[in-house]
Amino acid sequence: MPILDPYLVPLCGSDSGYSTAGDVLVHETADGVDLNVLWTEVAQLLRLFNNERARLTALLSYSTTAIADAVPQSVSSDSFELASEFGEPHAIREAPEALLMGYTFADFDLASRTTWQFLRDASAEQVRSVITRALEADNKNTTTTILDRLFNPEERLTPENHRSFGLWTGTDGITPPPYLGKEFAPETSHYLASNAAVIDSGDIEELINSVTAKGYGRQAGSQLLILANPAEGEMIQTWRKGVESRTGGPVAKYDFVLSSTAPPYLTEDTIVGQIAPGEFGSLPVTGSYGPAWLIESEFVPVGYVAVVATGGPNSAINPVAFRQHKNPAYQGLRVIPGRDQRYPLQDSFFARGFGTGVRHRGAAAVLQVTAGSTYTAPTLKW
Repeated sequence: MPILDPYLVPLCGSDSGYSTAGDVLVHETADGVDLNVLWTEVAQLLRLFNNERARLTALLSYSTTAIADAVPQSVSSDSFELASEFGEPHAIREAPEALLMGYTFADFDLASRTTWQFLRDASAEQVRSVITRALEADNKNTTTTILDRLFNPEERLTPENHRSFGLWTGTDGITPPPYLGKEFAPETSHYLASNAAVIDSGDIEELINSVTAKGYGRQAGSQLLILANPAEGEMIQTWRKGVESRTGGPVAKYDFVLSSTAPPYLTEDTIVGQIAPGEFGSLPVTGSYGPAWLIESEFVPVGYVAVVATGGPNSAINPVAFRQHKNPAYQGLRVIPGRDQRYPLQDSFFARGFGTGVRHRGAAAVLQVTAGSTYTAPTLKW
């Protein structure tokens, strides 16, 4: 039996890798939609998508291209002295202690690979579904990363070897700066455990005080938000001033008041003051407890609650920085044609480079509802 020369044997099927235009030319889907039109549609969709941010995380974060920010860690004021006829006054000297707050960065990608045979027989809706799944995966990735930075106290290292912090932990040797003459203990932490299996008003009041005591949520243009899963939000809605917020628990200092778009309800009480708006940052507001507005979201893990001082969507005073590449061409979610750029739908890649880090460590405080006394970060899975 003659031995075949391997260099003369034609390649077949998967042995040849990607099919090229020389093998078969596919120009449209089975229902007559031009593949180039679909590619243009994808590019337009991505441009729109890059201008949108998850509404919840937009209230927590802001975009930046900085690799780190130097944030003053002590606040001191100068004083006048009695004038001397012969002496000279002392000079003002600017020497603030600053902490370098680093932001992580990593590249993420996902491939879309389809054969010409699939594209030949697929409908436009089937082709679009691949794109939709990629968009959902990117949304999940960015949202998870931002929320993880908020709820996770773990200190990380950036590619530039800067420290990337969470909120105040009380364990990293760094003390919150004084505010209006108030000093804070070195062990001050914004990661709290409830010491009870059920959330109560004292928990939320402690979170609010942790944030406002550092000077956040007080200035014009800033709003305190209570971010909770509906499981905890349902409990918060039951609190009434002067009544135990749970059996044997603390007495609530405020009434929970439904927002302006709440379902109709009957009451003999008279509401004094302005009620919370129906929405904030395009998210529905359930109501208010004291100075904070309650926003319920399934994205907040069950058993965890956060109080955040926000300036609105993508405000620079929001606690978490969302770092993007300094080159605008590498910002946002990008779609990259594969090997055969004449028909990129056969092989294309989705890519995004980003990172996170907390800049305003006192602008938020989080709570784990647990019978224990130690905070454990949640595992975010959706």
